[in-house]
Amino acid sequence: MGFRRHGPFQAGDQVQLTDPKNKRHTVTLKEDGVFHTHKGGIPHSDLIGRPEGSVVRSSGGTQYLAFRHLLQDYTLSMPRGAAVIYPKDSAQIVAMADIFPGARVVEAGVGSGALTCFLLRAVGSEGRVTSYERREDFAEVATKNVEKFYGGPMDQWRLVVGDFVDALDESDVDRIILDMLAPWECVDAAAKALTPGGVICCYVATTTQLSRTVETLREHGSFTEPHAWETLVRDWHVEGLAVRPDHRMVGHTGFLVTARRMADGVTPPPRRRRPAKGAYGEESTSSTS
Repeated sequence: MGFRRHGPFQAGDQVQLTDPKNKRHTVTLKEDGVFHTHKGGIPHSDLIGRPEGSVVRSSGGTQYLAFRHLLQDYTLSMPRGAAVIYPKDSAQIVAMADIFPGARVVEAGVGSGALTCFLLRAVGSEGRVTSYERREDFAEVATKNVEKFYGGPMDQWRLVVGDFVDALDESDVDRIILDMLAPWECVDAAAKALTPGGVICCYVATTTQLSRTVETLREHGSFTEPHAWETLVRDWHVEGLAVRPDHRMVGHTGFLVTARRMADGVTPPPRRRRPAKGAYGEESTSSTS
């Protein structure tokens, strides 16, 4: 199957209906279906054949704006086996790990398939994404979510149920994304699979995971100095001259770490900036004094 279709709504399409209060509803269109709400029903036939951006009215008189899902909307509403990577972090991974059309990408920890959807779109029809997932139930949920969004199986995607370190059977990979509890356990396997110049990107939730991941990448000797960061997203309320930040925001969801694979046999130059005193504990400080 290819990527998502455009044009008028058809039976089988997932449509997002948004009411005047910006509440969103997901509807899978059927020829004889009806979307029921306390504000009245909307026959699916009122949507089938109409273009995106149409407005339909319920039997109670409420107007709904109809569009196909954007990927960011779909990933937040999809059924979950595991927690999904938020769109803000998926966007950072695609941009900062430089996922490009035609790339060969390996993903470890498929979860519910949210990031997989973004990766497949980024690599395009000429690229390839291989996902490794330990849990078969998560793999089943991810498969359904990916195929539902793209309208069927994706030729450029391979899902392997198994441990990343044991099951990894690829080499000369352009990008490796690790979304798991202990990514530091997979650094050696990732280094062997990555092509020189390739990027490893790790997604972790806590500062202790972040610290251990960064230190493992440093100590391995095959990677450039790791770059660690997080993103925070805050919406703004704009009504005429009343312009202010919203009271709620999407704050911490996870940390991201990227590093690049060095050429074989080459080690990165020593860090010019020395760690702060005590950064590695009293024992490390006393041993270097």
